[in-house]
Amino acid sequence: MSARLPDPGVLTAWLAATVPAPLVVYEWTHRWEEDQPLSTALWWPVLASPVLAAVLAARQPRRAAAAVGVSTLVTVALLAVSLAFFRWVVPLTGEARWGRALLGGAALAVAGALIGYAVGGRAPRRDRPASWRGYLVGGLAVVFGALLAQSAVRLGAEDSTIQELSREYGGVGSYATPTGRFTAPAAGAYAIYAVGFAPADPDCRLTGGGSEARAAEPVSVPPGDYGGDAATFAWVATVRVPTPGSWTLDSRTSDPDASYVVGDVPEIRGAVGEMIHWPVGVIWLLGAAPGLLIVADTAGRRRASRPAAGAMQNRAAEVS
Repeated sequence: MSARLPDPGVLTAWLAATVPAPLVVYEWTHRWEEDQPLSTALWWPVLASPVLAAVLAARQPRRAAAAVGVSTLVTVALLAVSLAFFRWVVPLTGEARWGRALLGGAALAVAGALIGYAVGGRAPRRDRPASWRGYLVGGLAVVFGALLAQSAVRLGAEDSTIQELSREYGGVGSYATPTGRFTAPAAGAYAIYAVGFAPADPDCRLTGGGSEARAAEPVSVPPGDYGGDAATFAWVATVRVPTPGSWTLDSRTSDPDASYVVGDVPEIRGAVGEMIHWPVGVIWLLGAAPGLLIVADTAGRRRASRPAAGAMQNRAAEVS
């Protein structure tokens, strides 16, 4: 019997538990005013390693060495992927001992594989044909995966920000100067922040130097929770000022009372700093990929089970 690699359902559960879950749960615990430290995120993949190894070992061939070895190797590989996500994609605040995290997760994976093999060896193994429920699970994974991917990018960008809104140059709305005028100290890129609950998709234009107007570049996944006690800000767009001087910001939105201010562009570490500018559809597709694999795997298994079922019926007819 050949070794079994994790199916799309197991892979989806691992990715959900080790990538977006640490970020979303931290946000749900009402600690949004703090940047998430790296240590709270790394505990998730490390502690999930023995669970994954146990599940894989329970489904491996009868030989103990093969079951424990394959399960541990696969678990360590997925653990390395999750650690790499928080190392280069979403580098949170604080420091981490990456070697110890990997070795600790590997040790826990060995223990989990031994337990899983011992339990799985006693339980009867039944190869059940793929059910239509696989389509339902895959469809739900597609929807929730897309939403969690967007949330992970937004929360990861917020918690990986080095420098937030350090200075306000002016803006438009009740929070800022009503006229919308601001003074740019130098040429370059400036961030447009939505204040409070202002819509995150304004049509902002910059006017200055006569009749020249420049449209702002929207941020696809706006990171927020910037600011302090007076107000919170979300980075919704970027505008490039060709020359220093006085400019006027005009932001058209569905909320006439919305306020927007101009400030410095946030500095975000890691690849997530670029991902917030990707089209939202691409981020949704990345999050939906595991669910699509579940749907494709279910369809393939159901097609494969039909000839086998037909052959069994033919044999029964010949015997009768």
